[in-house]
Amino acid sequence: MTTTSDVIDDAPKAADTHSPGPSATLGGDNKRSVEQLALLLFITVPFLALVAAVPLAWGWGVSWLDLGLMVFMYFLGCHGITIGFHRYFTHGSFKARRPLRIALAVAGSMAVEGPLVRWVADHRKHHKFSDAEGDPHSPWRFGETVPALMKGLWWAHIGWMFDEEQTPQQKYAPDLIKDPAIRLISRQFMLWTAVSLAIPPLVGGLVTWSWQGAATAFFWGSLVRVALLHHVTWSINSICHAVGKKPFKSRDRSGNVWWLAVLSCGESWHNLHHADPTSARHGVMRGQVDSSARLIRWFELLGWAHDVRWPSKERVESRRKTGNSREDGAAKAA
Repeated sequence: MTTTSDVIDDAPKAADTHSPGPSATLGGDNKRSVEQLALLLFITVPFLALVAAVPLAWGWGVSWLDLGLMVFMYFLGCHGITIGFHRYFTHGSFKARRPLRIALAVAGSMAVEGPLVRWVADHRKHHKFSDAEGDPHSPWRFGETVPALMKGLWWAHIGWMFDEEQTPQQKYAPDLIKDPAIRLISRQFMLWTAVSLAIPPLVGGLVTWSWQGAATAFFWGSLVRVALLHHVTWSINSICHAVGKKPFKSRDRSGNVWWLAVLSCGESWHNLHHADPTSARHGVMRGQVDSSARLIRWFELLGWAHDVRWPSKERVESRRKTGNSREDGAAKAA
């Protein structure tokens, strides 16, 4: 299997150029008007539901079933993104048995954040040019003044997704394109989106045996859940590249943002991730919650994952900034 470093390091440092060819996954390397409209709907409709959530809950309440479905579906999709799309498919932080590989691809697709191959290609390009020219979503794109940073934060958070020119997938994710099953799952993004949105109302309707139960479950378990997960994920691109502590050496502005740790399933320990991208654990210091790393450990114990790239204490220490305070506690070896 082609490694992430092979894919990224072999690419030229200059701006991307590529020859047009048949698309390997849904959407290809360019976004058409229909896809732009679909993207707008996937972003705005759940967001409006999120905005309406508080007054609606105040008016007619929310059941424990609705909350349970929202939490379950949220962390299913979140870990599908963080463990599957990010640590496994993008960075090769571990090797997975075939059933786990397929399950992670499906779970990540149910987060409604775009086709798998496109997601991975974008993120590999981000690491290649992180916070420099060529980075798809750096908040420093427009400069360092306050107005420029405000504009850049908007771009990094959401604006970049509407850029018509997309990352060439054949260049940045050839290993995934070569896998027929992964290529098919990526093409079936709309199907997995429909499944993801349909599960909460189906369960809510069957449990309560009412249309109202299905409707409230759809509102909380589908719309609000998708909007919250979207904005937490996008905050890693925007907030975690603008603020946060930087105890480790990296060539960009990635920082650790502690208050996003639980909702991001450990992704907001972003400084270590950019200092050591293939590490299976991002929260390496004492007290840094990283549920994704915990699940990877369980997969390893069950025999579903192997060759996990756990960070040793020596490896973590080698990436510390010279003279950096260690008051947060020593890094724990795997």
